Amino acid sequence: MNHSTDPSGPTLNHHADGITDASVRAELVRLRDSIDNIDAAVIHMLAERFKCTQQVGHLKAAHRLPPADPAREARQIARLRELAENAKLDPAFAEKFLNFIIAEVIRHHETIARG
Repeated sequence: MNHSTDPSGPTLNHHADGITDASVRAELVRLRDSIDNIDAAVIHMLAERFKCTQQVGHLKAAHRLPPADPAREARQIARLRELAENAKLDPAFAEKFLNFIIAEVIRHHETIARG
C-alpha cells in the first residue's frame, strides 16, 4: 500500500510487512512460494504414506498381528536419523517427527483392529 506525503505523487512506500525494498520483497515472495510448494508436497507425501499404513493396518488386523512393531520402529528411527544427518537436518528433529507419525499410525491400526 502506498502513501503520499503530498498529493502530487507517492514519495514514501509503507507496506504492512515493513519491507520497502522491492528486490527484498520479491526474493521473500519467491522463497515463500517455494516453501508453500514444499509444504504441499509434504502433505501429499504424508497422505500417500498413510494410505500405505492403512493397508498395513488392515493386513495386521486380518492376521491378528499387534498394531505396533517396536523392532521395526527402532530400525526406522535409526534409518531416519542417518538420513537426516546426511541431509544436514537435525536427527533429533527427524526422530521426533517420525515418533509423531508412528504414534498416529499405531492409533489408526488400533482403530482398524477394533473393527
